[in-house]
Amino acid sequence: MDAAFTEEQHEIRRTLRELLLKRCGPDEVKAAVRTPPGYDTQLWQQLAGRLGLPGLALPTAYGGVGCGPTELALACEETGRVVLPSPLVATAALAAPLLLALGSERQRTTLLPALAAGELTATLAVPGGQLATALALTGPNDGDWAGGGRAGGIQARRVPAEGAAAPSRNGGQAAGGGWRLYGEAGQVLNGHTADVLVVAAHTGGFAQSRTLLFLVRAADAGAARPGAEPGVTGLLRTRQTALDETRPQARLELRDVTAELLGEGDGDAAAVARALAATGVVAAAALAAEAVGAADTALARTVAHVQQRVQFGRPIGSFQAVQHRLADLYVALQAARSAAYYAAWSAGGGPEGDASEPGVGALALAQALEALRAVAAEAVQLHGGIGFTWEHEAHLYFKRAACDELLLGPVHRLRVRAAEEAGLFPDGAGEPGGAPLAGRAPEAVEV
Repeated sequence: MDAAFTEEQHEIRRTLRELLLKRCGPDEVKAAVRTPPGYDTQLWQQLAGRLGLPGLALPTAYGGVGCGPTELALACEETGRVVLPSPLVATAALAAPLLLALGSERQRTTLLPALAAGELTATLAVPGGQLATALALTGPNDGDWAGGGRAGGIQARRVPAEGAAAPSRNGGQAAGGGWRLYGEAGQVLNGHTADVLVVAAHTGGFAQSRTLLFLVRAADAGAARPGAEPGVTGLLRTRQTALDETRPQARLELRDVTAELLGEGDGDAAAVARALAATGVVAAAALAAEAVGAADTALARTVAHVQQRVQFGRPIGSFQAVQHRLADLYVALQAARSAAYYAAWSAGGGPEGDASEPGVGALALAQALEALRAVAAEAVQLHGGIGFTWEHEAHLYFKRAACDELLLGPVHRLRVRAAEEAGLFPDGAGEPGGAPLAGRAPEAVEV
């Protein structure tokens, strides 16, 4: 592995950092999250049009820049520094990889260029708050996490074409026709503004139970959207109140919404699971890098504060106890940065273009989230009374740390999943209720 970044990668970081420092200070962030979209739409158009941010990891054949997960992770690290509210993660790290992996040629050529240019935004909608499970970050994604025929999920049924036979009651496929979705999903990133929804839904009834992905187009490429959201029959989108306002989330209610199967044919549940797992590695690397960027800025501002804050006649940063705490945070941050970079490199397949290393995404995300949580907590404490006030930016990083772990964690489950994928716990050993460690009696296992 060559750990040195290319000149192009350095230029991406420099250009993005300069732009965000000018346009995205703490006051601008607080103002942007209070707008109906939850982010600065003009800044997003500038990031998409000038830098091609949503198309960094997309092939040039579909209007992208032709880079990979490493460049996307570097961009996310810079957006994390300013806690930028934007649809970047939802569009570029969640929806676009699935469209690229599973979409038909018509779907790719129709949607990916518009996403890369910033004309459209997209997101992945998973019912029941099971995003981490769907992406195989906290457990295998071969179960009924999309509802399994029960309430609380999203169900897909095929409607026959005009004049065709109706589908059978046991979930058999109808000839031709389209699809209708019924159900609800919460905690959907940027779900209230996304123009394209990639929806995970259960179909097939009991006999042919499976989870597939569907496209719901809330807007078409080039559609004018100077305020009013295009109406979609049966779709209700409500922005949810979230602790971290810089990560807008929404609740989707689908009542017989017309949808299109992502891909061709009748869908392949195994291929969907593989594509979601591969997308999980890319998303984990991007979010880990974003957390590293946020932690880096929070730590830098804390170091600057303790050098200026005077107590007992001397800066508090001169006290050995404070120095030790900051040194521990620095070590944790550098470890998280290395893990995030390696996960992004591995997500790109490395120099051989192979699949990513098992467990690397979940482990990097766990390391980064833990580092951000520790840095943000110490930042609030070392800033003293101003650290938890709305006027100070320290709370932005603390809320980001807490909400990211709620959305994709917790950390210990990410680590357990990484260990499972790496084969450290064969036959379920090491899990709560799992088999004992090989070669040792149950009573001899140390706790």
